This record gives sequence, C-alpha cells and structure tokens, in this order.
Amino acid sequence: MYDDILVPTDGSEAVDRALDHAIRLASDHDATVHALYVVDRRIATANSGDLHDEIVADLESQGDAAVAAVADRAADAGLDVETHVASGTPDTEIVAYADDHGIDVIVMSPEGKSPRERIQSLGSVSDRVADDATVPVFLIK
Repeated sequence: MYDDILVPTDGSEAVDRALDHAIRLASDHDATVHALYVVDRRIATANSGDLHDEIVADLESQGDAAVAAVADRAADAGLDVETHVASGTPDTEIVAYADDHGIDVIVMSPEGKSPRERIQSLGSVSDRVADDATVPVFLIK
C-alpha cells in the first residue's frame, strides 16, 4: 500500500514523533523513507551579499544535519532511506517532492514551524501541505 513515505524535517523535536510513526508505517509496508529539508529562501531574501550567503550556508548545514538524523533513525530500523535538501518555499517544495518522487503518504508534525513562520506567524507549513498535497498527509501531534 505504501512504498514511499515522506518525512519533511525542520530538525525540531516535533519531527521525532512524526518519524516514530513513519518508521512503524514503513516497517509494516517495507517502504522507503524519504527525508526532506527545505531551505526557506524567503529568510535570506531580505539580506544581500555575504550575509545572504552565510545565512543560506547555515540553513543548508542545518538541513544536512536534519536529514541525516532522520536517515540514521530509519536506517537503524532496517529501512531504506533517501535524503534531500531542497531550496524554496517549504510547503511548495514538500508537495512538489511528493509529486516528483511518487510518494504515497506524507508524515509530518503540525507543531514545527519554519524560522520565518516563527518570526512572522504566517500559519503552518503542515496546514498548507495538507491543503495542497495530492497524497494523504498524516499530521502527528
């Protein structure tokens, strides 16, 4: 039923609960876990030059660490894992990744927020993903 399960990560503790569920689901279905971190380019847009480059590099580094943490836990459970760090608007990139990679279900926490959302209260990424995704979205509280 599920061959490919997407776990978007922002590196927060909220992802751990979603990952627990995703690992159980993937184990039950012998599915591949996809870990995705999206560098929110909107954060760096307001800055230019060296500061912009530093912010993007820092976010990419955080992304590498976040997907590696998901990959380590999934691999420890004996699952196949694919990791990807994308760049753009988080909800748009999550939905696009799901469409482009034949994802069967997205498992995420509604509690994590992108750094920009924490600053500006823009609403949650998970709400927009649930609204726009063409596959089921499990929101794990």
